[in-house]
Amino acid sequence: MNIKNLTMTFGLQEIFDDVSLQIKEKEKVGIIGVNGAGKSTFFKIIMGKLEPDSGRVILKPGTRIGFLPQVISDEIKSMDISVFDYLLDGRPIKKLEEELNNAYMKASTLTSEKQIDNIMKQISKLQAKLEYYEVYNAENILLKIIDGMNIDGDLINMKLGDLSGGQKSKIAFARLLYSNPEILLLDEPTNHLDADSKDYIINYLKKYNGMVLVISHDIEFLSAVTTQTLYIDKTLHKMELYPGNYEKYMKIRNERLKTTERIAEKQQIEEEKLKKIIAKYIRGNEKKANIAKDRQKKLAKLEANKVTLETKKKTANFKIKINQPSGIVPLKCENLKFGYNKEQILFDNLTFALTRGEKFLIVGENGVGKSTLLKLIMNYLEPLEGKIDINQKTEIGYYAQEHELLDKDKTILENFSNYELSTKNLRSFLGNFLFTGDDVYKKVSYLSPGERSRVALARLALTGANLLILDEPTNHLDPETQEMIAATLKDYEGTMLVVSHNTHFVDNLGVERMLFLPSGEIRYYDKDIVIYYQELHNQSKYKNK
Repeated sequence: MNIKNLTMTFGLQEIFDDVSLQIKEKEKVGIIGVNGAGKSTFFKIIMGKLEPDSGRVILKPGTRIGFLPQVISDEIKSMDISVFDYLLDGRPIKKLEEELNNAYMKASTLTSEKQIDNIMKQISKLQAKLEYYEVYNAENILLKIIDGMNIDGDLINMKLGDLSGGQKSKIAFARLLYSNPEILLLDEPTNHLDADSKDYIINYLKKYNGMVLVISHDIEFLSAVTTQTLYIDKTLHKMELYPGNYEKYMKIRNERLKTTERIAEKQQIEEEKLKKIIAKYIRGNEKKANIAKDRQKKLAKLEANKVTLETKKKTANFKIKINQPSGIVPLKCENLKFGYNKEQILFDNLTFALTRGEKFLIVGENGVGKSTLLKLIMNYLEPLEGKIDINQKTEIGYYAQEHELLDKDKTILENFSNYELSTKNLRSFLGNFLFTGDDVYKKVSYLSPGERSRVALARLALTGANLLILDEPTNHLDPETQEMIAATLKDYEGTMLVVSHNTHFVDNLGVERMLFLPSGEIRYYDKDIVIYYQELHNQSKYKNK
């Protein structure tokens, strides 16, 4: 992959400025940088979904590219297909075999040598593609991937539309590996992986016979998989490729930072010294004036070569205030039963109630109905049986895992049009979420998932809600922002119902009780259980305890 003079802007917002670098075949590259630096934009340029202002990304003609996005629902075209058919379609073997049969049938009817020669070339290309996809061993390869990623046999015949967000992510990842592209583009690939699946993926990618570019906040994953690290600098709009994995990158960066700081300190001392001499001698006699002029030249040279220290990374900073206290019991669910069809009941006779001010955690494996339960409470779905009682004083603020509440066709600013704030006050407020200057005029569809998360949190902070319903609120966010959100929500005076597998986040939140799905059992908070689900939430061990 050869990147030549790549320049990209969104309106007045500069993303890349004349970037040139080369990535060798079969390298495993970790891509890092703050949210909004341009990581996801870089992927879109590689895939041809965005056209740069100038420059280009040069690939060998016909290079096969595979992409795993953070938000899977944006990429899956049909939710009606079965999981197994969706996986099997990862390699276009059926389509290629049909084309090959048609080509042979056509060849049998031709008489012209030129026509026969052309059709034989076409046949040769089709056969080469089938060989690339290992046509006779493809199904065995797929079954090994299914086994390695701990994909439950019960999922195979289900429709994609009936899966949870986490299950969709895992299935999409398995399909991507099976599709065997020459370049893998992975955007936060470990968000929905259990420990065993993650180990399998790490080993798979290490041996992968192609290029891997991965965006991730998972330092352990990056350090285990990558051979190079690509840093995207949001301030300078540049990219720099470092040898080695994330750990080696950090060592190089820290040493470089120390060296830069020492140089900057020396330059500062020298600058002050030159300015004092200039100020002292500039109005003196001819000899002193000449000394001043000489020092002015040295000062100009110093300023021209002055090193620039990196600005410290900012994190979002906000508070969520409630408009009014809720009732003593803001939410009560009684005898809830729900399933997307009669054969797949997610939970039955589910009963629980929240008390004012408590923080209540929902835990369970992927696919047991955690997000579904939140959607039932929000009245996006109807229970088959039972009722949901929301106190008349309860005001709900909802954070959707896949940012469904954001209008992707509108700008950040336009997504706040229903809040009674002046543009000046709104821009000031959005600054707390790191959206400054022309950022607010970006369309949400152009934002990275991390930026979309911050927009969703900003909307939540303006609701004044006394009951927050949060579905994986730390997904897509860097560790610093995750810690800040945990601290903010810990001080929140309202009630909170949260789904999260982020152990560190949950442990700092001040959770009192946990609801286990699908059983409906309620226990007091236990960190070890949350760790268990973080590592194994895609397996079924807990069900059998």
